[in-house]
Amino acid sequence: MMRSTLIALAVVSLLAGPVFAGDVQNAPPGAPYKKVSTLVKLPDFMPGLGTLYVDPATMPEGPYLAYDHQGKLVSTVYMIPLKDLAAHKKWDDLKASGGPVVKVDMYYNAGHPGVQMPHYHIILWHAEDGDDRVAK
Repeated sequence: MMRSTLIALAVVSLLAGPVFAGDVQNAPPGAPYKKVSTLVKLPDFMPGLGTLYVDPATMPEGPYLAYDHQGKLVSTVYMIPLKDLAAHKKWDDLKASGGPVVKVDMYYNAGHPGVQMPHYHIILWHAEDGDDRVAK
């Protein structure tokens, strides 16, 4: 059941279009976004994700805006707690910030500062080579 929920979430995410006001294509994005490393104890750049920005009011789920080393937006990331999946929580109208989504990755994370409970990272890539651009 959880797998089908995650797949449905990914499909809905793929259909979501750009909806954020202002230019988010280059870091830093405007208000209300804040660099995640200024909100919780995380490095400025996280290999595999990049430099993350989030509206603090949307934590822990997000969306998080992820940028490469050159400050270019590469993905929109959601961090969905397992407890919310198990409770069959509904997520409507998930947004993709950077235009069309070219691929989706989902993977489990046992927890980290900012989202300490077990959760899934759902990464909506806006750049074909985005994962390469944030690998290191």
